[in-house]
Amino acid sequence: MTYADIVRLLVGSFRSSLWPSTLNHLIYVSPIVLAICLGAIFWHVWVRYVRLKRFLGSKYTVLELRLPKDTYKSPLAMETVLHAIHSTSDGTAYDQYWKGKVRTWYSLEIVSFEGQVKFMIWTEDGRKANLMSALYAQYPGVEIYERDDYAKAVQFDPEKIKIWAAEFEFTKPDPYPIKTYVDFGLGDDPKEEFKVDPLTHIIEWMGSLGPNEEVWFQFIIRAHKKDARKPGHIFKKTDRWKDQAEEEVNTILMRKKGTKTAAGEPDPDTGYTKMPIISKGEQEIVAALERSVTKLPFDVCVRTLYIAEKEAFDTAFGAGGCISCMKQFNTEHLNGFRPNGKIYHNRLSGVPWEDYKGLRENRFSRQALMAYRRRSAFYPPYKTRTLVLNTEELATIYHLPGSVSATPGLERVPSKKAQAPTNLPV
Repeated sequence: MTYADIVRLLVGSFRSSLWPSTLNHLIYVSPIVLAICLGAIFWHVWVRYVRLKRFLGSKYTVLELRLPKDTYKSPLAMETVLHAIHSTSDGTAYDQYWKGKVRTWYSLEIVSFEGQVKFMIWTEDGRKANLMSALYAQYPGVEIYERDDYAKAVQFDPEKIKIWAAEFEFTKPDPYPIKTYVDFGLGDDPKEEFKVDPLTHIIEWMGSLGPNEEVWFQFIIRAHKKDARKPGHIFKKTDRWKDQAEEEVNTILMRKKGTKTAAGEPDPDTGYTKMPIISKGEQEIVAALERSVTKLPFDVCVRTLYIAEKEAFDTAFGAGGCISCMKQFNTEHLNGFRPNGKIYHNRLSGVPWEDYKGLRENRFSRQALMAYRRRSAFYPPYKTRTLVLNTEELATIYHLPGSVSATPGLERVPSKKAQAPTNLPV
């Protein structure tokens, strides 16, 4: 068929009755298509509206934890606290789409104000009683105070202050665990002089901040639940985190080069099942993956801000220190943290024509401050990609350190308190 024949065929099709008929059908169904499109847009706007209304109508509080002078508990105590607040309940469909109810989330925070290091937890006011009970049960000497939200006190003025901010992602898929407190030898409750607590480095560095400098670390958490449609099912869901861990294990346990059968399957030549031959390092990875998914998981957003007045702002110290604090949980064969470099992290080279008058940098800084202040990560307006950490990993990066951390900027309760005896005379 020549080019001229193709042209004549197309022209003939336009002259036929097919196109007018098709056009009439499109006109007839257009109201239905338009209604579906508008309904989808309205539904999305409605869900955002009811959630925002509930958020603005709820009361939230910031709890400051003052550490006891002598703390001998391992991070297992904080892991037990996390178990107590782990709840995957989203409520009924009526609660979700009419009342705007969502899964409960918390914000675990470590902050430093000019070298004064404090541990904070942001939570919904109705949830604080359960949280405080869990903390008192595991840390009897801790003191918990309600305080004003320190993040609301900071107003971004590009003429006076500068902000460096970042969110962290994993170097490998979520099921691979980071270096946990068990790997640091804290799972066996060693004596204080023998402890190697990863938080000690973070607290020591945050305690070295000078005047007009602040560093905020924020770990926004909510209970992780099944989040993907199960293949072949409309309503059933599966857990991508566990499925991915199983896939990684199966990949490692596949037969070595020269064989085609998977580990544990009968060999077609002999009929016997052959065990895979893997190295010691691969055995450790498989064991770590299998152990990781046995713990309760949380969705986590790891965010950090370095805030300082223009005269005191030091990018190398602030940005480098924030990244270094998270790197100590990294391992080459398992997982680790790194800045995602996508949302608030200004990666420009610094030449003037790439960012006229610092407009993009100021926008990034303002967004980072607002996202931190709202503790927003799972829902708009500052929804971001989150990580999955189990309770052991989360307790590693946020727990109350023992007396091995002797940083002067870390305020502790000066003396142990005890209840009055019950046999006092009336």
